[in-house]
Amino acid sequence: MEQEFDLFVIGGGSAGVRLARIAAGHGARVGVAEGRFWGGTCVNVGCVPKKLMVMAAEYGFAAEDASGFGWDGGKGGHDWARFIGAKNREIGRLNEIYRHLLDRAGAAVFEDYARFLDPHTLIVGNKRISAERIAIATGGLPTRLDVPGAEQTIVSDDVFHLPERPANVVILGSGYIAVEFAGVFAGLGSHVDLVYRQPLPLRGFDPDLRTALAEAMEANRIVLHPSAKLARVEALGDRRALVLADGTRIEADCVLMATGRAPNIAGLGLERAGVMVAASGAILIDEHYRTSVPHIFALGDVTDRLNLTPVATAEGHALADTLFGGKARHVSLANVPTAVFSIPPIATVGVSEDAAPAGAKIFATHFTPMRHSLSGRKRRTMMKLVVDGASDRVIGAHMLGEDAPEIVQGLAVAMTAGATKTDYDRTIGIHPTAAEEFVTLRTETRRVGEGAKAAE
Repeated sequence: MEQEFDLFVIGGGSAGVRLARIAAGHGARVGVAEGRFWGGTCVNVGCVPKKLMVMAAEYGFAAEDASGFGWDGGKGGHDWARFIGAKNREIGRLNEIYRHLLDRAGAAVFEDYARFLDPHTLIVGNKRISAERIAIATGGLPTRLDVPGAEQTIVSDDVFHLPERPANVVILGSGYIAVEFAGVFAGLGSHVDLVYRQPLPLRGFDPDLRTALAEAMEANRIVLHPSAKLARVEALGDRRALVLADGTRIEADCVLMATGRAPNIAGLGLERAGVMVAASGAILIDEHYRTSVPHIFALGDVTDRLNLTPVATAEGHALADTLFGGKARHVSLANVPTAVFSIPPIATVGVSEDAAPAGAKIFATHFTPMRHSLSGRKRRTMMKLVVDGASDRVIGAHMLGEDAPEIVQGLAVAMTAGATKTDYDRTIGIHPTAAEEFVTLRTETRRVGEGAKAAE
């Protein structure tokens, strides 16, 4: 017997759960299917467990730093298995929360994969489903480079289930995932080599952030291999050898390929529904999240626009309100703040110096945090404001340093509200903090187009 819904959501991650829950709250008959795990990538093999790993690594650094403050003891060994057990219990708890949110909202839950039969009909497990509207929120998956021996590597999903911590790790890539796991493994005691094609990590970020991060990773004893091209990966029994185009060989216990992600569309049967995709596999949508089929929507990472969990969640809420809440709205992708949980972390909002208009004013500072004046650790903080020369509005804020994500979240509110540099200047700082530096930056460092140096 065929089940009928006003809305059926394919995918139980951040976008799908929020869409289904809010739509059901508006009174719609909603079904949602998830065949892998509730909460999606972020909760299970992404943001949440990764940040727990970063916290674990930071405890290692903090233990080393404690002697500078008079504590005896120092850094001991890390129990990987005990930590992974604790992490798994927490992820299991969150997984159930996502599942129960849907139950409480009154959505019908299907713990299986869905595929299209036609534009209005799905098969979910062995059940036939029809829906007036269908939303695709299946997220993304990690990919590997097309090189010989790529199958000898692991991807980010695998890191969370390693039975033991590898003593030597090679990480390919220099985006969010690569630099975050480099910090994790280094902090837990592994030797880490980071291999990437660009001159500096984090392509697309502000040039000062990129330079500061490279310096910070070297201070954390991570060996950087910039401007390197991978030729192949070889198996050496239980170990691996990474061979670069120039003949350099790097041997390790594990090679993590963190070189990109792709929209998760395999097996959906999009061709049967007439849903068009880009060459990259991203589902094409308009400003209202409609695909090429007007009653089929797509949101979150499967559209490959701005692949951040809060963006996916906001899109899900906006679509539910638009379709069933009587208040049409969309999510602006301007001034979206983001963080990279490297060690130390990065946070950024607005335009980089590279993208700033000519004449924009740059205010920047580098300093040793108070903690490390005693710890002796070689760790620096970098903070930067980009100010429009004509309007005086702050159009970019960037920071590398401890608590950067917590600090920049507040700056994002100010930027969204249109705060000017004058507003920052008349704001009283909290002393002694790193955050106060953002409201005490008085000396202009340079102007865009007048001697600014940008990283490639």
